Amino acid sequence: MTPCIQLRAICAILVASLLLPHGAHASTIKDRIQQKQAQLHQTRVELHEKQAALNQAQLRTQDLQRQIEDTDRYIAAASTRLDSLNAEVRGSQKRLSWNTLQLKAAKATLERHNQALRRRLVDAYEHGELGYINVLFASTSFNDFVERWDDIRFLITANQRTVRERKEAEERVSAAQRILERNELNLENAVARQREAQYQLASLAQTRNGLLLAAQTQRRTVATEVAHLEEITAQEESALESLIVERQRVEAVRREAQRRAALLAGKEAPATPPSSGGFNWPASGPITSPFGYRSDPYAGSGSSEFHTGLDIGAPMGSTVTATAAGTVIYAAWYGGYGNAIIIDHGNGVSSLYGHLSQIFVSDRQEVQQSQAIGAVGSTGRSTGPHLHFEIRINGQPVDPASRLR
Repeated sequence: MTPCIQLRAICAILVASLLLPHGAHASTIKDRIQQKQAQLHQTRVELHEKQAALNQAQLRTQDLQRQIEDTDRYIAAASTRLDSLNAEVRGSQKRLSWNTLQLKAAKATLERHNQALRRRLVDAYEHGELGYINVLFASTSFNDFVERWDDIRFLITANQRTVRERKEAEERVSAAQRILERNELNLENAVARQREAQYQLASLAQTRNGLLLAAQTQRRTVATEVAHLEEITAQEESALESLIVERQRVEAVRREAQRRAALLAGKEAPATPPSSGGFNWPASGPITSPFGYRSDPYAGSGSSEFHTGLDIGAPMGSTVTATAAGTVIYAAWYGGYGNAIIIDHGNGVSSLYGHLSQIFVSDRQEVQQSQAIGAVGSTGRSTGPHLHFEIRINGQPVDPASRLR
């Protein structure tokens, strides 16, 4: 073996020995990432359960609120109806007073008719039909006879009218009594039913107010728990992000050491992936949400958040490709990103692909530019199928739009 070859071999061995600590360190970071990922996943599971409970509590509160509003409307309608019935009762009482006067007058008229009829009957009994004939025969002249005949005929007609009027008056009195009794009974029943309905509605409203108070208390409790879990999740995601950045740095050191070892051994050094340009689009589709501040789709109008990447609209299952060559340093569930892949492109540059439905690559795998690495999905904190794409420099997101071609 020539001295030159011996020297290269010795240098290669020395460089390899230098790589061992880095390899061990990388393995330790990987284990810590996996542990943090497991913690984050468990916290996310608890958070999702609490968010579901909070959603149910909010729905319960809204439902009870609607029920109370409906009950209040029913109470108002019942009160209005009761006021109307009370007004009818007062009007009926006034009509009753007036009808009482009419009834009294009708009875007085009936009594007069009864007296007149009794007099007619007594007169007919005492004088009989012969009395009328004697009156006619007592006429002193023809004119006197005609006048007496007219008087008798008028008297007979008056008797018949008296009997008829008495009967009509009697029928009016009976009808007035029946109408008043029926109206009074109907009004009393209606008022009683309406008061019972109002009492039941008021009792129902009181019960529902109690349920609403309990539901609101439960909602506030669960909301506090959700806020606490969200804070823990944010802290764990931040810690995981720091570990990924640290791993990216270690991977950069490892690749540089490999390159030097190859050069010392007289071998061809591995190609260095692009770091500042030459990035391809990872999916086909329009940009549905750009980089920068935007309205928070989860918090509603008036709330904003900083969007750390591009959202590319694409159908569920569409292919996602590597934007540039590099090494996969993360391929698993990543908090709000859902299923995610992070590729290290060297020189502190990495790319992230979030909300995937499928992951086609694994940790430490070398990938080429435009290689299929996953499929579009809607996992994690997502409102629908799309790809969330980021480019990071030293762990900090930058606007990908100016770097894509």
